[in-house]
Amino acid sequence: MNITSRFLLTVVVATGFSSPVWGQKAEPGVHLTVYNNNFALVKDRRILDQELRKGFNTVRFRDVASTIDATSVHFRSLTDATATVNEQNYEFDLVGANKLLQKYIDRQVTVHTADGRLYEGILMSYDDRQLVISKERDNGPIFMVQRGENVKRIQFSELPGGLLTRPTLVWEILAKKAGKHLVEVSYIANSIRWRADYNIVLSDDDTSANLSGWVTLENNTGTKYADASIKLLAGTPIHDPSRMQWSWGQQYYKQTTRLAPTDEKGDDPSRVFGEYRMYKLPEKTTVSNRQIKQIELITAENVPVKKTYLYDGAKVNWHRHSRNWDPKWGRDENKKVQVLVEFENRPTENLGIALPAGKCRVYKADSDKSLEFIGEDTIDHTPRDEKLVLYIGDAFDIVGERKQTDFKKVTDHICEEAFEIKLRNHKEEPVTVKVFEKLYRWRGWKMLQQSHNFEQLDSRTVVFPIEVPKDGEVTVTYRVRYEY
Repeated sequence: MNITSRFLLTVVVATGFSSPVWGQKAEPGVHLTVYNNNFALVKDRRILDQELRKGFNTVRFRDVASTIDATSVHFRSLTDATATVNEQNYEFDLVGANKLLQKYIDRQVTVHTADGRLYEGILMSYDDRQLVISKERDNGPIFMVQRGENVKRIQFSELPGGLLTRPTLVWEILAKKAGKHLVEVSYIANSIRWRADYNIVLSDDDTSANLSGWVTLENNTGTKYADASIKLLAGTPIHDPSRMQWSWGQQYYKQTTRLAPTDEKGDDPSRVFGEYRMYKLPEKTTVSNRQIKQIELITAENVPVKKTYLYDGAKVNWHRHSRNWDPKWGRDENKKVQVLVEFENRPTENLGIALPAGKCRVYKADSDKSLEFIGEDTIDHTPRDEKLVLYIGDAFDIVGERKQTDFKKVTDHICEEAFEIKLRNHKEEPVTVKVFEKLYRWRGWKMLQQSHNFEQLDSRTVVFPIEVPKDGEVTVTYRVRYEY
């Protein structure tokens, strides 16, 4: 578990323990709060198998996760609030072949081999390849019995003490009230996680989409959670914008697209929980060990979308605080035109939902009405009033070219640069291509000449929206001056 997860764990455990009950009345049940960080807070409320007597009791609490963090266990009796745990032991010495052999050193065993032979005697030692058995402890003879497929069966007279079939918490409980006790046991279990998966089906004209969001739960904790109430916590505990690397193309474009907030509320299945979002699954469900379970969480129909062709011809990774006047910098050329699907997470757009991070798979119906996969992308945790941009691939029939036509250093503090950008459209219909230009040399810039109008996205990014006719070509030129 990383540092971020541990910090979040401390907060959640303290919050979870402060609530006396989950619902209106105390009753047995399992409640899971699952986090993106591959762990869960387990709240297991059950009636103890054995009746407690007044005074000290030794109690075995079985069927806990094998990935339990034993230091996180919290015990509470809902029958007797004064009952306390004076000592706790987590026992995980589970039964296994080598564990049994280890316990039976210097004891009698019977070994049956594949050729029908039978060896009875004292087990002297063992390893992965063979067993060493002595007919009599002091006089022998001694047999070296090969393991693997050669050994068909080993008989032991009894199960040695101290071995368990399931991970178990063993408590010494001091109780003032005798009888059956309903207890609540909370602990952290690792190796259980959740993620969101989205299926997006585009309309024939690429102007709208139907969206379904699924929760995918993966349980590798070593135990089954039967008929459990499940909450999911989504959020990013630590984010340092100063460390963010500025990329190019769709990755950079996503960081420059913002929407203004509104007061409109959508039909959101989540609620605010501190700085995070909490999702509660509507129905109880059973999560088995080593199981991947999917449950539908979000549906939205007729969401307006926009397909965007983006051309970022300069393959430049850069920091916005850098200044670089090397004339060769920025000449690396990208010819691919990227295909984006954009939509707004607003109630007016049939969304307005806090969307947890996950993978988005995009489909479209073919002429025979069957759905075909056309691309996928991932989204981060996205609140309402934010734009989502999915990069689903590169255009086959649209090509871009970008070349530097001039660079000159006017003074030690001033330089000028000029570019020529060509777009060729081989489709049977006209398209609009956003020519994405990052003014990466310095923040003090001025556009001296341009062949087409542009939109300024932020202080150092411009876009030329270019209409390219079918089977046509358009050339965009511009000259920019940098000064510091």
